[in-house]
Amino acid sequence: MAYKIGDECINCGACESECPVEAISAGADKRVIDADVCTECGMCADTCPVEAIAL
Repeated sequence: MAYKIGDECINCGACESECPVEAISAGADKRVIDADVCTECGMCADTCPVEAIAL
């Protein structure tokens, strides 16, 4: 199960630069994680300043 970004996301981009497999991209109002690419490493969740990312 890939990580998901919740509505709390402030679209800061901190998670995108930390993702080792480049599974995160900018969406309309928040970042989006490509579930087919996500390796569930947790780097994005550890980086998120508003704790918007969870499994």
